[in-house]
Amino acid sequence: MGMTITEKILAHHAGATGVEPNDLISVSPDLVLSNDVSAPMAIAEMKKIRNCAVHDKASIVMVMDHFTPCANTKAANNCKLCRDFARENGIENFFDVGSMGVEHALLPEQGLVSPGDLIIGGDSHTCTYGALGAFSTGVGSTDIAACMATGNVWLKVPANIKFIYTGTMREFVTGKDLILATIKKTGVDGCLYKAMEFTGEAIDRLSLDERYTMCNMAIEAGAKNGIIAPDQITREFAEIACKRAPRYYASDADATYEDCVEISVSDLAPQVAFPHLPENGRDVGEGSAISIDQVVIGSCTNGRLSDLRLAAKILKGKKVHPYVRAIVIPATQQIYRDAMDEGLITTFLEAGAAVSKPTCGPCFGGHMGTLAAGERCVSTTNRNFIGRMGDPASEVYLANPAVAAASAVRGRIADPSEVFHE
Repeated sequence: MGMTITEKILAHHAGATGVEPNDLISVSPDLVLSNDVSAPMAIAEMKKIRNCAVHDKASIVMVMDHFTPCANTKAANNCKLCRDFARENGIENFFDVGSMGVEHALLPEQGLVSPGDLIIGGDSHTCTYGALGAFSTGVGSTDIAACMATGNVWLKVPANIKFIYTGTMREFVTGKDLILATIKKTGVDGCLYKAMEFTGEAIDRLSLDERYTMCNMAIEAGAKNGIIAPDQITREFAEIACKRAPRYYASDADATYEDCVEISVSDLAPQVAFPHLPENGRDVGEGSAISIDQVVIGSCTNGRLSDLRLAAKILKGKKVHPYVRAIVIPATQQIYRDAMDEGLITTFLEAGAAVSKPTCGPCFGGHMGTLAAGERCVSTTNRNFIGRMGDPASEVYLANPAVAAASAVRGRIADPSEVFHE
């Protein structure tokens, strides 16, 4: 019997000839990722073990991206704890203010993730790297601590669901819209502890950035991981960027899937996920009467250069509505530089938007854009739970960068086609 791409990667890292759903396996990850929220708890667990040292300093990545530059004293103390730990243990891949970026954009940019890798991270959106044909998943801080100390972690092999996307996408429809439409179909728990494998002609035409977006939000359907088999687009990136030799896997023709779901994209409009769940996706036109107070363009979901280009395409020559705060956050320092070189930052500033240094801050209501009671925000982030971006009485509407930019201009949820072509 054949195996899926997810099963092949897990089998390789478990040193097994094959695995099946629900098998409990011990694996050796290629990377163990943590940040200024998850690392302090993992460090505290490691300190409980006498004379404990990290198993492999080269496999550990720590990124200070959630509260830095530090938003408050608690954040400052947590970051200091991480810095001290990194220095004491000689952690090679430690990213702080000035070098850090939003972790799930930073790691591929730095060449730290390769096709065929197995990555665990103390952040639920670690599933992003499935876009490169890697198995990546979020785990708890205790698992991070154990893996930093031993080099191994226990995993249960997930069952697989194949999603097949057919047709050609319309103008201003992106990978963000595909995944929002998918979550609308499955619900936020419809793929609980499953591997979501994204395939089909529409996926083949997506850029790597859009594939990152889709895999990033697999967790919003409850999945263990999202994954896309490597193709020529992946190989071209890997040959230039990846520091570790890639291993290219693909699912066998006779691999077993729990379910196969077909989704046509030809008639799909830009999607907006209404409060308070990512599954509440609706066509953008259904929100045209909803006024907004803030727009956030950024995050590990949509803060890459292509996302900024798309937002700038809408904002070029236009002005942000006087009652709207528009915040643009390039996901890494390099993306910031590239956006400056291309004139995108000038476009944002001339439109009346604020441009921030890389941070996860507003996505989880930490800083740099938290919401007050009664405020509404259109955001390119990944979650819109109650209180996610601030006060529990605020509302978050998830959308792609073009919808966010158009909404910033109109002062309400807006179709980017109407704003761009006016």
